[in-house]
Amino acid sequence: MPTQRDSEPPSPVRSHVCRGFRRRAGFAVHAREYLADGLAAGERVLYVAPGDEASLTARLRADGRFDEGFRRGAVRVSSVDSTYTTGTVVDPAGQVGRYATATAEALAAGFAGLRVAADATSLVRTPAQLDAFARYEHLVDRFMAANPMSAMCGYDLDELSDEVVAQLACMHPAAHEGATPFHLHGHARAGNVAALAGELDTAVGRLWPLALERADLRSAGEPVAIDAAGLAFIDHRSLFDVADYAERHDTTVVLRTRLTTPGRLLELFGLPGVRVERVS
Repeated sequence: MPTQRDSEPPSPVRSHVCRGFRRRAGFAVHAREYLADGLAAGERVLYVAPGDEASLTARLRADGRFDEGFRRGAVRVSSVDSTYTTGTVVDPAGQVGRYATATAEALAAGFAGLRVAADATSLVRTPAQLDAFARYEHLVDRFMAANPMSAMCGYDLDELSDEVVAQLACMHPAAHEGATPFHLHGHARAGNVAALAGELDTAVGRLWPLALERADLRSAGEPVAIDAAGLAFIDHRSLFDVADYAERHDTTVVLRTRLTTPGRLLELFGLPGVRVERVS
């Protein structure tokens, strides 16, 4: 006979992943798998996509794994228009606040957390929308790093260019293969700390300085820390971008890394506003 511990769902695994897809049906397939994992972990799950709630509900009910979840209020659906207001520029802080409220409500209802699968393609069609939503992706990842919320953000690869998708993917801790050469995302530590993984070389071009600016790591009088333990390579141009960011925002950026190259490059070029700390 199983004990109470045996019958409890596994602890949720926090995640924030950028998922490219082709055709709306492709996103629905990815979303069902992602949300089913959340149900198995005891989370409340939310499916956000274009269309009315009846059609969205039908897409999930076509998969029998969600029937019981609908009955007990563990599964919810929402039109992307009502969740984000398509056609407008998202308010990053306001949208994070809405998800913080939804996460708190899920916890109060006895769930282990909140898991969201959202097709956000319609929210990044203009330059202004893209800039705001990329900032939002980093800000909500900071929230998720310290709170029981997970999300899969879907982007239609047939509609959006590789460059646009890369600008969004690099603000996630994980993305589909080939989407971005690096990830600048939230950190579980409070304050102005970000995490950095991947590679920063000539291939990143303007993507890296754009990501730094959108992460908005500024702090009045306090250094900005980037935990780059997961960084495999950084070239001098990318370090110049860090120094430029520090100068423009009158701050110091502390790069914590296992690499020896950044320290040597700083000594060679004498870049102001950047400090390297070696980590094991």
